[in-house]
Amino acid sequence: MHPSSWHGVTTAVMGNCGVGFAPVVASNHGKLIELMEGVEDIPGAALHEGLQWNCSPRASARPGLRGWHARHRHRRRGTPHGALRLHVMGERGANHEDATADDIAAMAELAREGIEAGALGFTTSRTRNHKTSTGAYTPTLTAAPDELIGIAEGVGAAGSGVLQVVSDFLDVDAEFATLRLMMERSGRPLSISVVRNPMAPDDFRVWLDHISAARADGLALTGQVAARAVGLILGLECTLNPFLTNPVYREIADLPLPDKIAQLRDPDFRARLLTEAGERSKAKLGANLIGRFDVLFEMADEPDYEPSLEESIAARAARAGVTPEEFALDAMLDNHGVGDGKGLIYLPFLNYVDGALDGLHEMLSHPFTVPGLGDGGAHVGTICDGSFPTTLLAYWGRDRARGTLPLPYLVQQHCRDTAQTVGLFDRGVLAPGYRADINIVDYDNLRLHKPEIVADLPAGGKRLLQRAEGWAHTFVAGVETYRNGEATGALPGRLVRGAQPAPTR
Repeated sequence: MHPSSWHGVTTAVMGNCGVGFAPVVASNHGKLIELMEGVEDIPGAALHEGLQWNCSPRASARPGLRGWHARHRHRRRGTPHGALRLHVMGERGANHEDATADDIAAMAELAREGIEAGALGFTTSRTRNHKTSTGAYTPTLTAAPDELIGIAEGVGAAGSGVLQVVSDFLDVDAEFATLRLMMERSGRPLSISVVRNPMAPDDFRVWLDHISAARADGLALTGQVAARAVGLILGLECTLNPFLTNPVYREIADLPLPDKIAQLRDPDFRARLLTEAGERSKAKLGANLIGRFDVLFEMADEPDYEPSLEESIAARAARAGVTPEEFALDAMLDNHGVGDGKGLIYLPFLNYVDGALDGLHEMLSHPFTVPGLGDGGAHVGTICDGSFPTTLLAYWGRDRARGTLPLPYLVQQHCRDTAQTVGLFDRGVLAPGYRADINIVDYDNLRLHKPEIVADLPAGGKRLLQRAEGWAHTFVAGVETYRNGEATGALPGRLVRGAQPAPTR
C-alpha cells in the first residue's frame, strides 16, 4: 500500500474521479482499463495482468487485485460514474449521448445497490483533463443534470453514502445549481475538488463563496483541496519529460535507461536532439506543459514544492548561459552529481500562481474545506501525491516562510474532518470507543525525500514512490504496522463497508 502507508495513512478511499471497474460485463473490461489508464496514468499492461475480474456485473461487486487480502491499512471504495454509464448505456455512454429516463433509472438502481453493499458513495468527473488512453474524453464529461440528479437520488434511496464531483466549472452558476439539486433531492453530502488555476486565478474564491452559500442553506457541500500544487514530475523514466515530443528523442524513447543515457551523452545525438528541441507537435500528450521551462524546477533530495521563480530551469539556464533544453537534459542526466540519469524535474501548475501557494493558504483556511486529493495509487508515472500528509504537517505546520497554519488545526482537518466528510465517524479522534488508528510523529525531523521510480507493478510496470522521515510509529486498529518507515509485518487493515457511525457512550 505504498507510498501512502509511509506517510501515516491508516484509511484510504478509492474510486475518486468517476473511474473504476464495476459494475462491469466482460465486453467492457478493455474500455474500463483504457479509461483508468488514460485518466489515472496506470499502465494498461499492469491493469490487464493485475486485475481479477472475479465479480458479478452488479455495482455491489468489485474486481480484485492479486494478493490484496490483509493489508496495512483500511480501504474504502466509491461507485464510479464512468463504469455505471458504460455498463448501462454501452457505446452510447462512451460516445457522450444523453441518457434516457430508463438509463437514468438503471444507473440510480445500481448506485443504490452499490451503497447498500458497502460502497462509500458515488463519484463523477466533469473535467476535460480526464481522457482515456485513446484520447477520448471520459464518458461522464457531458452528462446532463437530470442524469446526475437521478443517480444522486439513487444514492439517497440507500439512506447513506456521499457524492463527489470533479469539474472544470466552465459555467459556474449552472454547475453549482446542479450540485445543489443533487444534494437537495438525495439528502446526501457532496464534495468537490477546489484548485486555483493560473489562467483564472480568482475563480476559486467564487467556488468557495458558492460552498459557503450552500452551507448557509443547510446543504453539506465541502471543498477538497490539495496540500501543495497540482503538478507533474518529469524524468527519463517517467511518463513525461521535456523531450517527449521531440522527433529525435522518439528514436530512443523505448530503450532501457542505460542505453538511453548512453545515447543522450553521445555528442552527435545530443546536438541533433537540442537542434530539434523547439519543434514539438502541440497535439502530443503534455506538449503544452513540458516545454514551460519558466515553471520547471530541478528536484532536490528534499523537494521544494513552493519554489521561487528565480530557481526555474529557464532562469538558471539564463544565468548559466545555456538553453533551457540543455540545462534540463543535464539536470536529468547528472541527478545532482550521481550521474545515473534519474534526475527529476517538477512542474507545478494548479495552485501555483506567481511563484507562490498563497491561494492554497486561503483554501486550507476556509471553514468548509478539507485536505484531500492525495493520489497515492494513480497518475503513477507523473505524480506522487500520496505524500500530501507529510507536506501538510511539515510544510504548512512548520516550514513555510510565507505563512503557516496552526498544527492542531491541521491535525483536526486531516484526521477527524476528512473522515467525517466521507462518512467515517468512528475514527480520526483520540477518544474512548473510536478506532485506534494512531500516528506518533517525530515532528521536528518530519521531512520528505525526492520521489523515485520503482518497477514493482504487475507486468513490470513502473511508478513513482516517495519516502519520508519522522513517521515514528503507525497503528491500525491498535496494531503497529509501521515503525520508522518500515513495515512491521502486521496486517490488521480490512475493507470498510459503508458509512461508520460514531461510537455510542
